[in-house]
Amino acid sequence: MAFAQQSSPHARRARSTSQVMLWVILAALPGLLAQTLFFGWGNLINVVWCIAVAVASEAAILKLRNKPIAFFLKDNTAAVTGLLLGLSLPQFAPWWVSGIAVISAIVMAKQLYGGLGSNPFNPAMVGYALVLISFPVAMTTNWAEPALLWQGAPSFTDTLQAIASAQQTVVDGWTMATPLDEYKHKIGSLTAAEVTSHPSFGDGVARGWEWVNAAFLAGGLVLIGLRIITWHIPVSFLAGLGVMSLAFGSNADQYAPLSLHLLAGGTMLGAFFIATDPVSAATSHQGKLIYGAGIGVLIYLIRTWGSYPDAVAFSVLLMNFAVPFIDHYTPPRTYGHHKARRGAPGRNQG
Repeated sequence: MAFAQQSSPHARRARSTSQVMLWVILAALPGLLAQTLFFGWGNLINVVWCIAVAVASEAAILKLRNKPIAFFLKDNTAAVTGLLLGLSLPQFAPWWVSGIAVISAIVMAKQLYGGLGSNPFNPAMVGYALVLISFPVAMTTNWAEPALLWQGAPSFTDTLQAIASAQQTVVDGWTMATPLDEYKHKIGSLTAAEVTSHPSFGDGVARGWEWVNAAFLAGGLVLIGLRIITWHIPVSFLAGLGVMSLAFGSNADQYAPLSLHLLAGGTMLGAFFIATDPVSAATSHQGKLIYGAGIGVLIYLIRTWGSYPDAVAFSVLLMNFAVPFIDHYTPPRTYGHHKARRGAPGRNQG
């Protein structure tokens, strides 16, 4: 048996789970800052609330399972789940909606499968999808109107009171349809120029949203640079979405343009922070490329012809279903071995 000759050492010191999760949290902070600056205090309040509920839920279920609470909580995975939900939920989502999403993510999608490393689905996206289907009014009417934090956005106290009021909807003057939602439901009867004259688009691609996506892109590139994640899933994710948009959406008077798909909604958050979940994603490089591309394609299909304007959660969960199949047919190469040669036996011999 022939082995590739490699100089030692072969092993490198691996980062602990808690360190990896801490870097994910730090890399997501620019996106949270952008959300706060351009959409007010809602996401920041949601993040703090969701992280607190996530940690408390994990501690409670660990206690019921007779597991060491401090040992498992210090891996920071519960905090990351809460963070991702706080970043994904509408700015004025009622406290009980976000609480249900977090508890469902931690208890149902993570701990009931055995805890970290055993869950087949992305916990945060399970929680998000559950509340989106169960409480569509609260999840679709509470997106904040783009307004600079220091100019027009509701105050911290007003935002906190709106979230804590337990009402499914808040003051109309504070909320507005997202650019993807506005485009999806208006393009059938209006031209692209007429649709984009809506205040949610502003003077750019999507008022405020392009800065939020740029911030998550910057944080994602930091994670790639630190080798916390690899480039395969984000690049194939964005490529799959881009190819579909260019192939079917070249006419802006019929379908949303590529710029809107990339820079509005949760695209960059999904590509770099959600789809790259190391437990529920594919494992080999080839598998990651297929997995990421599948998510990108599904996002375009659901956004364009489905019922939901932003389809990151459903696309990730559908591809989570496919991960065992993908992993079975794309096993990583055994360390020290060359890839199998292709072609007829005896070729290139003699």
